[in-house]
Amino acid sequence: MQWESFEENDAEKHPSIEKSSKEDKKKTSAVDTVIEDYFDLFDRADCSGRAFAQKQNYISCFDGGDIHHHLHLEQEALKQSIKTAHREETTEVKEQEKDVRTEEATEINTQEKDERCEDSEEEDLNQRDSGSCGLENWTLKSELSSTKDEAEDNERQRSACLQVPVKPLLSQSASDDPAKICVVIDLDETLVHSSFKPLNNADFIIPVEIEGIVHQVHVLKRPHVDEFLQRMGEMFECVLFTASLSKYADPVSDLLDKGGAFQSRLFREACVYHKGNYVKDLSRLGRDLNRVIIIDNSPASYIFHPDNAVPVVSWFDDMSDTELLDLIPFFERLSKVDDIYDILRKKKTSS
Repeated sequence: MQWESFEENDAEKHPSIEKSSKEDKKKTSAVDTVIEDYFDLFDRADCSGRAFAQKQNYISCFDGGDIHHHLHLEQEALKQSIKTAHREETTEVKEQEKDVRTEEATEINTQEKDERCEDSEEEDLNQRDSGSCGLENWTLKSELSSTKDEAEDNERQRSACLQVPVKPLLSQSASDDPAKICVVIDLDETLVHSSFKPLNNADFIIPVEIEGIVHQVHVLKRPHVDEFLQRMGEMFECVLFTASLSKYADPVSDLLDKGGAFQSRLFREACVYHKGNYVKDLSRLGRDLNRVIIIDNSPASYIFHPDNAVPVVSWFDDMSDTELLDLIPFFERLSKVDDIYDILRKKKTSS
């Protein structure tokens, strides 16, 4: 009887209360959608990037970037386009004014030319008299100008020589064996898949604070990732290089890499922002590019050095996936060669 009375009371709710409840549900649903778009869409794209081509303005906290930074860039681009349009309009007006002034000046010059014709003979005589002196002055000025230019060139060259070179991302002492090949390994959709949506089979949950709010990030490990990292750590100098925020990627790495395969970790600040993507510039590592390999699911990440890449298929939740397991024999052969490019070219040709 008590439950029935509750049901009756619920049925007699005021229409305004019921309407408010429906609106709250809509808002909650909208917030969930925004969170998913905000954090998940960009890093859900497949290897070709076609999956979310229609929503390319969204960017991922994990492997894409800070949404506010992205929106800031868009706003700056809009402001720049407005400024450019304004400058073009101003330039056009100035050109029109310039044409009018040119016409007026032409008329005035024509009148002055007629007046100067009478005095032209006298001016020619004066010019011939001062010609020799003017030539000497011109020669002296040219020599002084040439000397000044040479001094400025020398100063620029000295300044260039004194410039401090860019510090490498990796220290020489980071590797326990300098003879090992350096393998750069991506995180999201290569080794793990993360989501702000609750996952029943999550391997671990990472709390991440964003704008004062703590979000729970649910992380799935790719099948055979433990075996893969253990073997790779034995054969190579392994470097975790991700475009993710360090406050998310660092604790994930702590839980993922229990065996210490990664000798170094690089995050978003180590990337180069190029045409809307965070690119991993391998030339900044401080390693010989002939002995550097990158494993990544996103071609945009290694666009500067595609010949050094071993592409992998993006992974989300397929527990029957064997991509990492299948790569181990290939890298076992690769660890013993001197020319990585020859092997990588053969692999790309055969695949």
